[in-house]
Amino acid sequence: MNFHEVRFPASLSFGSVGGPERRTDIVTLANGFEERNTPWAHSRRRYDAGLGMRSLDDIETLISFFEARQGQMFGFRWKDWSDFKSGLASAGVERGDQVIALGDGVRTEFQLVKTYTSGGVSYVRPIAKPALGTVVLGLDQDEIREGVDFEVDLTTGAVVFADPPPEGVEITAGYEFDVPVRFDTDKIQTSVASFQAGDAPNVPVVEVRV
Repeated sequence: MNFHEVRFPASLSFGSVGGPERRTDIVTLANGFEERNTPWAHSRRRYDAGLGMRSLDDIETLISFFEARQGQMFGFRWKDWSDFKSGLASAGVERGDQVIALGDGVRTEFQLVKTYTSGGVSYVRPIAKPALGTVVLGLDQDEIREGVDFEVDLTTGAVVFADPPPEGVEITAGYEFDVPVRFDTDKIQTSVASFQAGDAPNVPVVEVRV
């Protein structure tokens, strides 16, 4: 796909607004009951990068980044400051943060995932863009070494073990990650006068599937 492995300046994404969206089709029946279905297995995130702009220098940085991506043409990495770690935002990354799979003695490749749980119900989100140098893995909480015991693909979130993890062993992971996104517009409109008066530009960004 058309994707640049470069992160939108994190200093500019800080202060932006956004989060996950779902798509739900709702049909109201004649008896007043509803049928609800969703065609999406996974949520999609949307953000407004404009609210992170604090100076005219920020606007110039934004325009340079936008032009290099050719508007909506090329995707890029985005740091979601409200959700960018395998564990709590206030805690450091730990190898036991997430259980990503159980070993079966055969498979060597596994996908990084993050599980969200509430009220006994869980949603498992694939993590496709782990951040460089942040991924730590464990087998039944025992730490293993990147480059020796496993390799991680930073463009897909796949981890590949040198040897298949034994059957029944918990494969755990900790990491920081980015969201794969693209601009959701082909134009950036700015006004020096309005910006100095506190009016930030509208810069919509939307998650892409990878």
